[in-house]
Amino acid sequence: MAESGNNETMPGTRVGLVMDNLRERIASRSLMPGARVPSIRAMTETLGVSKSTVVEAYDRLVAEGVIVARRGSGFFVSGHAPPLALADLGPRLDREVDPLWLTRQSLEAGTKVLKPGCGWMPASWLPEDGVRRALRAVARDPQSLLADYASPAGLPALRQQLAWRLSAHGVDAPPEQIMLTDGGTHALDLVCRFLLEPGDTVLIDDPCYFNFQALLRAHRVRIASVPYTPQGPDLAAFERVLIEQRPRLYVTNSAIHNPTGATLAPAVAHRLLKLAGEHDLLIVEDDIFADFEDEAAPRLAAFDGLARVVSIGSFSKTLSAAVRCGYIAARAEWIEPLIDLKLATSFGNGQLAASVVHRMLVDGTYRRHLEAMRAKLADAMGETVRRLGYAGLEIWTRPRAGLFVWARLPAALDAADIARHALTAGVVFAPGNVFSASQTAAGFLRFNVSQCNRPKVYEALQRAMDACAVSADSRV
Repeated sequence: MAESGNNETMPGTRVGLVMDNLRERIASRSLMPGARVPSIRAMTETLGVSKSTVVEAYDRLVAEGVIVARRGSGFFVSGHAPPLALADLGPRLDREVDPLWLTRQSLEAGTKVLKPGCGWMPASWLPEDGVRRALRAVARDPQSLLADYASPAGLPALRQQLAWRLSAHGVDAPPEQIMLTDGGTHALDLVCRFLLEPGDTVLIDDPCYFNFQALLRAHRVRIASVPYTPQGPDLAAFERVLIEQRPRLYVTNSAIHNPTGATLAPAVAHRLLKLAGEHDLLIVEDDIFADFEDEAAPRLAAFDGLARVVSIGSFSKTLSAAVRCGYIAARAEWIEPLIDLKLATSFGNGQLAASVVHRMLVDGTYRRHLEAMRAKLADAMGETVRRLGYAGLEIWTRPRAGLFVWARLPAALDAADIARHALTAGVVFAPGNVFSASQTAAGFLRFNVSQCNRPKVYEALQRAMDACAVSADSRV
């Protein structure tokens, strides 16, 4: 049967496939304005379609002004690159499973909206009074810099405190190998700017923290993913991706993994680092949940000695999201160029925030807060797991500590449908495919146990499950 015809131009057809493939390459900047588009023969072989299909797709893109044809030379990207729109990078997603949309919903929701799908604790669980006391103390201290820029690497006293804290997790990082940042996302952004070039491949867990994906797309890199297990990444799949796609970087949480709550097993950590060495892979270990632990889990940075692992973290989850203070711990020769990069892009980091964090660390406020917080989270974890079990959800693995539970819905229920239905009742859930680059977690939800202590959360979940089950039955 011929492949041409009106139906071929509709979304999901072969012509549409070719057009979408080329649009995504242009949107991700892998094809820049003026660049030569793959030849008709090359596109035919890459996508497994006929020559006539590619010709029709290219003709339609020429008509739209996306590409131009040059006699005897082929096709080229036309015009200037459009402004970067992260929503246009990667697969088109329903709003309910779009990571950036979920973030906006959680941040913009009023106090009447419940947020069991968000990634932070309620303000009432954080040491707001302690932050106020620290702010007053810093303001009264004549040695505090309240109107000047921070030193390039960041407050020396706080970097010394961070060195001691990292050593408790087995990570040998003297103050000279630590640089302060404005939070964990700022730290990861700087590391990506330092280590990556557009078109590089970066490996992430599947599932993983959803903003990893958004930030990496902003850096115009290719994303590869590997299934995550209760002991860490699937090592067979991990090695396969290293061989086939040769990623430059691997970004992960090893302690209290987000979203699964899993903990990296020592044997997996050792094998992972051996593979990284064999394939020249660099690793960013996001340790933002370190202070939620009662007992320290294995750290890749500890086993590796910061040779090919960069450790990043912040106090946003445990102390205050408004006090933006994070860090990068890396090999000694990388710190100076990272400082230069920080100065070039932000001219430093917040001295006031660093001073407040330091004050709370040294006066015992932070330690006392952590002790109370861990006890509350342990109680909330037990209650959330119990309530989800009553609702018929299966806990993927029981977390040792932390905020998150990764739970599987009863068969045939789609988490995006659950989230869509619950949103009308003023409850924001986090469906699994928000966290999955391969879009293979449609049956999962991530629950934040600190945000699940209201009966309305479970009532909304049950109503949404009942409604979606009826809808699924009606389609059978």
